[in-house]
Amino acid sequence: MAEEAAVRAQAETVRRLKQDKADADEIAKEVAKLLEMKAQLGTDEGKHKFVLKTPKGTRDFGPKEMAIRERAFKAIISCFKRHGAEVIDTPVFELKETLTGKYGEDSKLIYDLKDQGGELLSLRYDLTVPFARYLAMNKITNIKRYHIAKVYRRDNPAMTRGRYREFYQCDFDIAGQFDPMIPDAECLKIVHEILSDLQLGDFVIKVNDRRILDGMFAVCGVPDSKFRTICSSVDKLDKVPWEEVRSEMVGEKGLSPEAADRIGEYVQLHGGLDLIEQLLQDPKLSQNKVAKEGLGDMKLLFEYLTLFGITGKISFDLSLARGLDYYTGVIFEAVLLQQDNEHLEEPLSVGSVAGGGRYDGLVGMFDAKGRKVPCVGVSIGIERIFSILEQRLEASEEKIRTTETQVLVASAQKKLLEERLKLISELWDAGIKAEMLYKKNPKLLNQLQYCEETGIPLVAIVGEQELKDGVVKLRIVATREEVNVRRESLVEEIRIRTSQC
Repeated sequence: MAEEAAVRAQAETVRRLKQDKADADEIAKEVAKLLEMKAQLGTDEGKHKFVLKTPKGTRDFGPKEMAIRERAFKAIISCFKRHGAEVIDTPVFELKETLTGKYGEDSKLIYDLKDQGGELLSLRYDLTVPFARYLAMNKITNIKRYHIAKVYRRDNPAMTRGRYREFYQCDFDIAGQFDPMIPDAECLKIVHEILSDLQLGDFVIKVNDRRILDGMFAVCGVPDSKFRTICSSVDKLDKVPWEEVRSEMVGEKGLSPEAADRIGEYVQLHGGLDLIEQLLQDPKLSQNKVAKEGLGDMKLLFEYLTLFGITGKISFDLSLARGLDYYTGVIFEAVLLQQDNEHLEEPLSVGSVAGGGRYDGLVGMFDAKGRKVPCVGVSIGIERIFSILEQRLEASEEKIRTTETQVLVASAQKKLLEERLKLISELWDAGIKAEMLYKKNPKLLNQLQYCEETGIPLVAIVGEQELKDGVVKLRIVATREEVNVRRESLVEEIRIRTSQC
């Protein structure tokens, strides 16, 4: 019996040890889970290490900034629609191979994403290449479209000058086989309209043609293999002097000093129809078939721009190169000359605010049979424009309205919450933009002050007497004038008065 008892006791001990071990393992698991959760949530001690900031090259936009942006977007979209454009959208990322090899030396700025599900993806660099892919994929040969969306560049940001890693582009493009220079002229007219409408100050739209550039490089002795890389150097002439560009061509890119000097004679020329005529008589350039073709089209373009009445803002500039590989014909870039700076101590320097050109071969790169769809388009540099508008408004101390509220529904006495709710519901249902304070019994003075602070132009006041008389007291905030309006006429009265604001 004693032996049995000893065996049982030993078995019980083993069981308890096993149970204790199981419990310990379970506790260890729970502790590990808690530690993991704690690490994710952060500790009190570690809170000071947590940096609240946006990623480099990005920013938040508060209500005031968004009001300015919406105003600019509205002007741009209105112009695009006025010219008959349809709107499209494409994914924020594309297959990496879609974007590769389309941007020349700028390809190094493409944001590549981690392999997800067997697809190598990249964030879109612009809206033009996705547009070309869209045309080829859907076999579209004729469309006039606009597209406003964010694009991404792994660039060194200069945010004070409107240069970001994440930013909006506003693109307008005409795709299809048309007679020469008519769509190109319309794109330049659109740039002129938008920059004039936004009142950014004096500007010039530089124009050139890739064919003129290629012909110029050929007659100057640049080898075919170096056309694109020399083009990228020339494109820097708006930022650095000719001496530096020449040094890069010769020292870094292996161009002969003689060829560089010959290029220098051309790229420092700019003018209008007179310069085009001069170059058509140039003994070397006029003998180059490609350059002559480009100059002929440039002359035609200036004739159309004269009919549009905008040649005063156009400059034929041989230094304009635009480094993107996909351009095939006319290229253009809008640059602000000086700001209308009544309130600013010194002019803002923000560089190019729009650019574009003709890219007849891009769609064919995506088509299995290489079928081409001629295209020309323009992209508005909206972030740089925003930088100017924001700084200008800040300097002028103009008050920006961040809402579009037309009327505040207010009460003059207590216990009128139900009546306010009924009235504001009627206004909302009629399409009126209305607000009310979220208090049962707000003071009338507080309600009126809210309107003055936020720029709400009208106050619809309900009181006991007004309810008996079937009227609403409408107060004009700016003049403090008050009129009684029949309840059934209130919506129309608000519409009339706010249309005059």
